[in-house]
Amino acid sequence: MNRNAIPADIAPFSGRFEGDTHYFACRVYYEDTDFSGIVYHANYLRYFERARSDMLRAIGIDQRAAHEAGHGVYAVADMHIKFEAPAKFDDNLVVMSQVTQIRGASCLIHQRVIRSHEQGPQPIAKADVVAAFLNPQGRPTRQPAAWVQAFTQVLPPHLQAQKAENR
Repeated sequence: MNRNAIPADIAPFSGRFEGDTHYFACRVYYEDTDFSGIVYHANYLRYFERARSDMLRAIGIDQRAAHEAGHGVYAVADMHIKFEAPAKFDDNLVVMSQVTQIRGASCLIHQRVIRSHEQGPQPIAKADVVAAFLNPQGRPTRQPAAWVQAFTQVLPPHLQAQKAENR
């Protein structure tokens, strides 16, 4: 066997959808923690971002291609975080993401970080995020229609019904 060969099944974990929720698992590494052994608060932004990026990829949104073609990119326009409990070194975490609203130039995403634990899931943090679609000049612009359709497919059923009524 070639020592430089990479097995075909080796790939980064990108999470998966179950119903309208995207699940993204991650582990707390030493580098994520502060001197007390708990996750430094700014690192939750990384967990949330990775989960959102992989959620978009999972529904067929290619942000890199859109950027390279000069169409635009998503940027966080607003975020509210509530910390509920500390995560610690070597914890297994799951970031759960749900699209909760689609607007012309943005979407709202609710995210939760949950610790997997023998006694059951433990809430760690939650965030409500407004992701705005920006043109190459940095101004909000309408999202591509195909992307709006992709988001619509993963809205919770009661929100899909509301969106259909408002058309």
